[in-house]
Amino acid sequence: MHIFLQMIPPTITHQMHRIGVSKSGRRYTYEQQELKEARSDLKAHLSKHAPETPMTKAVRLKVIWCFPIKGKHKDGEWKTSKPDTDNLNKMLKDVMTALGFWKDDALVAAESIEKHWAEIPGIYIEWGEMG
Repeated sequence: MHIFLQMIPPTITHQMHRIGVSKSGRRYTYEQQELKEARSDLKAHLSKHAPETPMTKAVRLKVIWCFPIKGKHKDGEWKTSKPDTDNLNKMLKDVMTALGFWKDDALVAAESIEKHWAEIPGIYIEWGEMG
């Protein structure tokens, strides 16, 4: 299965948690508002594509992040600046798990991730059970 979510991909990632200190001096982590909004936006775009039954076998996942062109970049050119691909995919897989694409994101046994500059921004996602 595959989809293209035409959207501005989030540049904030799951790893961008904040650390706070309680009145008692205890440290804790929390999600900043921008991260919550990015997760919510991904969930809204993906929810209409969620399957009725989650996958339960090994999953192959391919994701192409298409960022809006900035500066002198050209359509299709590799994006070699932040955010890192693994950080981008972490939040995406968490959202796909929450929506029931698969039972657990540990099932993703093969993964391909790319980042490009693109005239049409969005996220191309291809997934399916293996063997």
